[in-house]
Amino acid sequence: MARYVTWNLDNGGIDRNGTEVRRLDQIGVLGGLDPKPDILALQEITGWQRDDWARLYELANQLGMVPLPPVTSHVGDGTNHLALLYRPTSVTVLGYQQVPTGGAFHHGLARARVIIDGTETMILATHLCPYEGDTRLREARWITDYAGPFPGRPDNAVLLGDLNVADRGPTAETPIGQSPEPDWDHDVPPNLQARYRLVADDERQGGAFGDTDRRALNVLYAAGWTDPQDLLPDYPRQATVGHRYANEPTPLRLDHILYAGRQIDPAHYATIANETTRSASDHLPVCLDTA
Repeated sequence: MARYVTWNLDNGGIDRNGTEVRRLDQIGVLGGLDPKPDILALQEITGWQRDDWARLYELANQLGMVPLPPVTSHVGDGTNHLALLYRPTSVTVLGYQQVPTGGAFHHGLARARVIIDGTETMILATHLCPYEGDTRLREARWITDYAGPFPGRPDNAVLLGDLNVADRGPTAETPIGQSPEPDWDHDVPPNLQARYRLVADDERQGGAFGDTDRRALNVLYAAGWTDPQDLLPDYPRQATVGHRYANEPTPLRLDHILYAGRQIDPAHYATIANETTRSASDHLPVCLDTA
């Protein structure tokens, strides 16, 4: 069994007035998981680069994990970083890279080659662009290669992160559990809708909003990445956003753990939703257990 966890910490758990109550609550949530994560991906560790990454090492020491070198963001003020941590008692790291994509990623991509649960696996951690779907789609195309056999790479892979795109919606195979189409007219103000909706680019309808933009996830699915929810339809996980801000109340699953390969068997896939996680960040953590 292996446990994978991803969590967007919302400005590193640090509020604008400098208080770090949320960050300490985040440590408490992750430290209270049983079993503990074997692989942990964190997005928006904003401000953690201060004091020689002391906050990252504080978290790692509390969890008994080892942080790999953080991926530093190149956008904005350059502090919206992401981190990947592993448990040394259950994971052997064979290689690691902050993937050089020539600035193709809004935030970045981390890649670790590990042995976990006796299987050589490629671990990918990322945070896709929050602002518009065209960039997310371009970013996702960098990850499609890892969904199948490729010379010099293991056959198994796990992708963790805030992908900023809702899952694919109900299908004939999985009629329950997937994210419905939001009520755009009532739930999200127009100035924020371009983040998550298709925008027509034809001559007659150019600029008009369409349905939810799921292209980034769809290309990953088409390439061979698997959503654990598809194999566990009787236990649909809760939304990861929509609980914090009044201007974005739509419950959506924007945070994901996808996998590819023959030797990964999902046993439990859940959003960790409780009073503490809801107050600690605008995103909820996601956990995948494999059998």
